[in-house]
Amino acid sequence: MKIAIITLIAFAFSLTLYSFANPNSETYSLTIEVKNLRNKKGVVQFALYNKDGSIPDEEYENYYKIIKGEIVNGSSTITFKNIPSGKYAVNILHDENKNGKIDKGFILPVEGIGFSNYQSIGFTNMPNFSKASFELKENKTNRVKVIYL
Repeated sequence: MKIAIITLIAFAFSLTLYSFANPNSETYSLTIEVKNLRNKKGVVQFALYNKDGSIPDEEYENYYKIIKGEIVNGSSTITFKNIPSGKYAVNILHDENKNGKIDKGFILPVEGIGFSNYQSIGFTNMPNFSKASFELKENKTNRVKVIYL
């Protein structure tokens, strides 16, 4: 019994030391804002990515976290909470029909899309994690432009 108690105390002490020694144990909030949505239909889907090669993600299979936000006065804002420091990218979808996927016409999306660090999207400026990513080392707010093609 005495050995079990000593082992338990040692384990609790090592966890405490690890949390102080591990800089990645801190977490932050990341607020994402979108404005100038073309209408109030549907929702805005905010997908957060944390791995190289995870974007593009047309089927939304590679995200780290995802939140759907309401549209109020042509805008939507959400906050991802408890995010460890690291490299992240954001993908936005103005999901007008609430089906959770990017609907396309012949080739191009018919709903609004956006990515962190992107002001335009085209055949010569296709999104990828490397270009869309940013460092999260503190609580942060990013505005992402929604693009209608």
